[in-house]
Amino acid sequence: MFRDLADDLLAVLLPGRCPGCGARGEPVCDACAAALPEAPPGRAVPGVSWSVAAFAYEGVARELVARVKYRNERVAVRWLARQLAARLAICPAPFDAITWVPGSAQRCAARGVDHGALLARAVARECGATPTRLLRREPGPPQTGRLAVDRRAGPVLYATAHAAGRVVLVVDDVVTTGGTLAAAARALRAQGARDVIAATVARTPRPGCGSRPAAYTPGAV
Repeated sequence: MFRDLADDLLAVLLPGRCPGCGARGEPVCDACAAALPEAPPGRAVPGVSWSVAAFAYEGVARELVARVKYRNERVAVRWLARQLAARLAICPAPFDAITWVPGSAQRCAARGVDHGALLARAVARECGATPTRLLRREPGPPQTGRLAVDRRAGPVLYATAHAAGRVVLVVDDVVTTGGTLAAAARALRAQGARDVIAATVARTPRPGCGSRPAAYTPGAV
């Protein structure tokens, strides 16, 4: 809480530069924010009944995710969380739990924080809810940088018994192959989750495909 207040004060006194045009803007100026391309359609992910993504993972959106992931910029976390929470307004069914996929031990140790947890907590605040840690990650490499064939298998995840009977929203930053979300859905459903939906900040366009207007696809992330 105190860290958030300090970041907000610094943003007012010393606003950063917009990653799109270089103008003063925290974390992005209004003009560049309005021009961010919507997420392209994605493939259906096994176990995920509905999903939404805010932006295409390119350009300014990619830089904003990097600021969260590698620089721990809380102002960017909260801005992205607001965008994602707004997209959740079209969710066809209510969810009663919000969780996230834990980062790898190596990444959390290197960064000193689990950025996935920060994002999920920020989204939960925007939704007036309380996040719950429902997933545990076994040791293994981060998904980032792996070959697509390896990414599709996803990390090894286990869910807690608190998932039983609940409709769970899984929040994540970027989806490329859907492997991480599929692994989360398998783990949650194995513990009796009634349904699994997903929300991601960005979706990677398929090779050779430009961004399209649709920001969501039923059953796809």
